Formats: sequence, structure tokens, C-alpha cells
Amino acid sequence: MIRQILISLVIVGAAAAAYIFLVPGAPEQLARFGITLPASPEPAAAGPGGNAQAAAGGRPGGGGPAGGRGGARAMIVVTAPVVLATINDKLAAIGEGAAAHSVTVMSPATGTLVELSAQPGQDVAAGAVIGRLDADAEQIAYDRAKLTFDDAQAALERTNALAGANNATTVQVSAAQLALSTADLALKNADLDLKRRTISTPIAGIVGLFQVNPGNTVTAQSVVTTIEDTSHIRVSFWVPERYAGAIRPGMPVTASAVALPGQTIEGEVGAVDNRIDPASRTLKVEARIPNDDGRLRPGMSFSVAMSFPGETFPSVDPLAIQWSSDGAYLWKYADQKVERVGVQIIQRNSDGVLVKAELAEGEQVVTQGVQQLTAGATVRLLDEPADVGGGQRGAGGSERAGSAL
Repeated sequence: MIRQILISLVIVGAAAAAYIFLVPGAPEQLARFGITLPASPEPAAAGPGGNAQAAAGGRPGGGGPAGGRGGARAMIVVTAPVVLATINDKLAAIGEGAAAHSVTVMSPATGTLVELSAQPGQDVAAGAVIGRLDADAEQIAYDRAKLTFDDAQAALERTNALAGANNATTVQVSAAQLALSTADLALKNADLDLKRRTISTPIAGIVGLFQVNPGNTVTAQSVVTTIEDTSHIRVSFWVPERYAGAIRPGMPVTASAVALPGQTIEGEVGAVDNRIDPASRTLKVEARIPNDDGRLRPGMSFSVAMSFPGETFPSVDPLAIQWSSDGAYLWKYADQKVERVGVQIIQRNSDGVLVKAELAEGEQVVTQGVQQLTAGATVRLLDEPADVGGGQRGAGGSERAGSAL
């Protein structure tokens, strides 16, 4: 039992000695708990008078106060500079293109499609006829209405002439005018029925593929084709909610089509939705991209990018961030002293942590050796040499110097 106790005491003593001699700042830490280590005497050289000269302080008969093991030693730390980083200054999104105007052309009436007078991909003007239905019955009805109108108009002219010679009454003139008005309405109705036998485009654009062929029977709900105005492309994309207050119509955007790699097109924001989607917490934005050469097609996928002023924050090494009951903080180094600075973490990145704190670009923060620091403590950087104290030559002409560790 005594042997085991002796072995345990030896091990504990060896560990304590290793802690005192190998761990930087160990004497200072022990001093905080009331444990004071005795100063170790420095080797002395005999002078001409036989008195020992201390190597560190040069003080006869005693050890130097700064060079001894019991003197205060500055803790060694590693620092890293503060850099500035900007966030929320760029936005990238994927959007889908649509034509500036798009119209689905439908048959205006029921009948048999007689001909198609346009080709898919053809550029047509507004009002151009692209197809016709059979119109024999409508043409006959129009001709009959035209004859009736011409006869009523001639009858009114004769009645007016007779009335001028006092051979027709006012009632006869009114009846002739009524007959002409009725014939005019019948003619207009017949003309409208005849025009409905033609299929025309309401806008200028490019004709799409036809959904019907000549000889097919179509109704008033049958889709014939689509007309796309591609003078410019509208690209719809969704942006995160945090950009809602920054996006305005007219802001510049850059877009690149997946089908046209390497080509970037400049555009602008054309419209912004008036509400946030509650499910995705995003806002729908529509950009206007010019398409003068016709390379872009509706339905293409686009990569859209926008730039914003953004927010700038100090960025520090993740190792510098420490935590306490008061929250996050770090140690700022200046003039061999450290100062505790409270921080608010804004964003964590792979290369640094963005914080909100009183830090300037280029200032140094401690990243290693933070465990033993106290406010106002004196520290030494790892790559700085230790301070060398003054020395005196002994009798043999040799020079001894004490160093502050």
C-alpha cells in the first residue's frame, strides 16, 4: 500500500512539474489561486572580487526579477485580420420565358375548313387572314340583303322626290326611311356572318403549328393555332422574400438562355407581383428581355442575375468566436493587449463568420490561445521573438542574458 502511495505521489509530482515548466502562463494561473512558486536562481559567474553576478538582472548576490522563472510571462496567441464581406448583393434565379403577347386563335363559327392561307413559323401582321370556312350560304344571304338595301334606298329617293312635288305624304316618306334602315341592319348582319367564315389573327406575330387541317369540321371552340409576338421575351422568376423591398420595375437584369450558352443578354424588370406567395415565401418577378434577332423562343429556360447594394459586415475566423452566458464574443488584439468585444452573428460561411460588432477592416482578432485570456492581458504573438533582457560580462569576458518567456 505504501509503495502504491509513493508511486502515485511521484506521478502527480511529475505531472505538476510538467504543467509548470511546459504550459505557458501556468505560474500566473496558479498565482490566481494563491499558489506562488519560488523564483529559480540563475547561473552566476564569478567576478574579480569573488562575488556571483546574476546573468539575467546583473544584480550581485541575487537573481534578476525579470529573467527568473517566477517573473510574469506574456501568453502566446495567434491572430487573424478582420475583413469586410458583403451579403445580399447578388441574386441568381431560374426563370421561364414567354412571348410578349400570345393569342390562341379559335374558329369564329361552325363549318368546314376550306383552306389555310398561312404556314407555321410565318410572320404575319395584325388582322391577316390565316384560314377560311365554307361560306356559300352566308354569301347568298349577304347578296340578298344587299339587293334589299339597294331597293329600299331607291324607294326612299323616289318618295323624297314625290314629296318635293307634293305627291307623297309625310307618312310615306317615314315608311321609306324605316324600310331603308331595316335593310341596312339586315345587310350588316349578313356581312358579319360572312366575315365569320374567315379566320384572322388579332395581333402581329409568328404563326404556330396548326391544330386542324383543310376539310375538318370545326366549331366555335376549335383551336386553330397560336400567334406569338416575340419582339421581346417576358421571363418570370421567383425571388426570396428578403429581396421584396429592393426590387423595382426598371431595374437592370442579365439573362442567359440554357439553349445559348455563353451569351448574356441585358434586360430590365418589367413587373413585380403585388403579394408574397405564403407557401414558398417568394415573390414573382417578370423581366423583359429584348429579342431583336429572334433567337429567343417562348418556353426557354433562363438564368437571371441581379445586383443590389447589399449589406457589409466584418468577417472573422470561426476560431475567434467564443461563447459565454452573455452571448458570443471575441478577443481583439492591439499593442500587445487584448480587449473583449461582444458580437452578434449574422451569417456563417465556410471561410468566415459575418458579425455585427465594433470592428474595423484590418484589425486583429485572436484565433488561438483564447482560453486563458482576460481583458487587458498582455500577450505575445506566436511569430514574435521573446524580449531579451540586458546582460553584463563576467570576469571571463562571457556575456549572459535573461529572456522573458
